[in-house]
Amino acid sequence: MTGKAKPKKHTAKEIAAKVDAATTNRGGGKAGQSDRSGLDKGGHAKLECPLCKVTAPDIKSMQIHHDARHPKIPFDESKIANLHGSVTPEASKPRPGVRGSHKK
Repeated sequence: MTGKAKPKKHTAKEIAAKVDAATTNRGGGKAGQSDRSGLDKGGHAKLECPLCKVTAPDIKSMQIHHDARHPKIPFDESKIANLHGSVTPEASKPRPGVRGSHKK
């Protein structure tokens, strides 16, 4: 038994959270670079700003970006490039937020 006001070193909840963080693909780092670029069909960056080449997942996010970064130029949906228009989907590509680890 531990002494007065001395918590245990690691709780089961803390260890489970560490395992979850280590084995879940959050889409960051080098592994998620292709996902963020939008070149693959499964990537989240679907639209590209014609002025500064910044990518966004949907039209609403692109409009928010345009209003913040290019306030003097009127927003025109027809000029936005759809990065998923010409790419075929890849079924075996790992998705962000999917449980699994390559460390096993």
